[in-house]
Amino acid sequence: MKSVNGHSLRSQVEKWLAPAPTISGHVTRFSRTRLGGRRCVYVETSSSRGVRALFFFRHDDGSWYVFPPTADRLRGTADRVAREGSAPTSIPL
Repeated sequence: MKSVNGHSLRSQVEKWLAPAPTISGHVTRFSRTRLGGRRCVYVETSSSRGVRALFFFRHDDGSWYVFPPTADRLRGTADRVAREGSAPTSIPL
């Protein structure tokens, strides 16, 4: 499925994991994020140099990225601050 801005899952896999046309990626796991319930997939590629893998997250505009949507990251940070009582030094991905 192609997103409006051209960040399809295929284009992101090619960008991050499979720079050569002979290397293909395979979705080995799929799920939804704990915060927000958005789609995420785990894609693996293998070549003579070894196995490479990344999680890709679906954003509200239909694009796929290697980072979760901002709303999910901020919600996770707010939840952690409420539990721990202090702000983290960086936002986890």
